[in-house]
Amino acid sequence: MNMEAHDLANVFITGTYKNTEMLFPPVPNFIFTRDIGIVINDHILLNKPAKQARTREALLMKYIFFNHPLFKNYRDNIIELPESPQQFLLPADSEDKLVTLEGGDIMVVSPEHVLIGVSERTSMEAAHIAIKTLFEKNVVKKISVIKIPKKRDYMHIDTIFTQVKKNMWVMLGKFSRKHVKKEDADDIQKALDTRKKDESISIIQFKKKDIGNPVYFDTLEDLLIDISKNDLQCEEKVKFIYSGNNEFPFDVREQWTDSCNLLALKDGVVVGYDRNDKTLQAFVKAGFKAVPVKELLKQLETDAITTKDIKNTFIIMPSAELSRARGGFHCMSMPLLREEA
Repeated sequence: MNMEAHDLANVFITGTYKNTEMLFPPVPNFIFTRDIGIVINDHILLNKPAKQARTREALLMKYIFFNHPLFKNYRDNIIELPESPQQFLLPADSEDKLVTLEGGDIMVVSPEHVLIGVSERTSMEAAHIAIKTLFEKNVVKKISVIKIPKKRDYMHIDTIFTQVKKNMWVMLGKFSRKHVKKEDADDIQKALDTRKKDESISIIQFKKKDIGNPVYFDTLEDLLIDISKNDLQCEEKVKFIYSGNNEFPFDVREQWTDSCNLLALKDGVVVGYDRNDKTLQAFVKAGFKAVPVKELLKQLETDAITTKDIKNTFIIMPSAELSRARGGFHCMSMPLLREEA
């Protein structure tokens, strides 16, 4: 068709040619860029989407990573997970042996430490391959695997927790110390059994230099405290803000509309939806200022404030349409370059 690059991109994303002829369905999920490309230090980890609806997004991002000038220095550092060699022999219900991985289950919490979620969208097989590959290529020194229930309610690990500050996290209280009974190592090993579909969460951490001696964490809070203190060298007390202020039924209701899926623009400045009232109240109680985005933009445009002035702030964004798509602002970002904390 001899199309310009902009027009070709428009066709691939919208599915229409010259806004008239429908060639194929659009890709509405393309707004959730976190899932389709993961930059870990000087490497790019390509995703393998669990749902067929997102396959075209993965192909588009793969083409961009391999060909766009912005990523020319990454081309030898692009990691693509291979399929399991036994995959074609497996029965259809062997989900955990399929290699599926999405970026909402990958968190780079420090240059040396990556979290990998095993969830509805990311399989245990993919986690195993990712750990092996990242360690072999010396990309990171430590990887924590967080296995969460395979439910649409949670989807990815960034739907149940995200970071707010070096010493503060927002999370779903259901997975806090208050609600999770401590288990011994044998029970944790059973919890990691991928055939067991329950409401438990299990966490195991591997270190490259001593991979044969993994560390187990009883609760999500224990892991996050360890990250703040040992990875980020935080001397302050580690604090938690809970979805819906940990009040039933607001905790799970607001988690469904992404109260835990926040994007930290800088330490202590987060973006979230306006509809999660109880969670917002919890932030205000913790000392945050809640500011509607229109008001904040007006202040910035008139030079009433600068970005350096913004501290401990929850930026409130409208959510009538966005929250219906089951994704928050953490999902709608793709970090490419990370400054040192």
